Amino acid sequence: EVQFVESGGGVVQPGGSLRVSCQASGFTFSSYPIRWYRQAPGKERELVATISFAGNNKDYSDFAKGRFTIIRDNVKNIAYLQMNNLRPEDTAVYYCNARPGGRDHYGQGTQVTVSS
Repeated sequence: EVQFVESGGGVVQPGGSLRVSCQASGFTFSSYPIRWYRQAPGKERELVATISFAGNNKDYSDFAKGRFTIIRDNVKNIAYLQMNNLRPEDTAVYYCNARPGGRDHYGQGTQVTVSS
């Protein structure tokens, strides 16, 4: 069974940093791109960043460029999203995603709140 367990969320002040993690299991992690999504209250889920299966290609949504970094460890089957210079509008539940078997799989998400 494909599973993701996200962790590392919390409350941080504007301008602060946070690193969220995603522990994957149940599939060949190193064979799939990994994506981070987020969903703010009352809004649709949006793509944050994508990393290729080998980790050598990364793509970011405009709001994440220059502030967020996506990383993966194919030995530990973990993906990370390092977030710097956080803004109140980054407040959301953050989810990791992969598509083994051609179907989207998500974890339960981790809440990130940016507030003073």
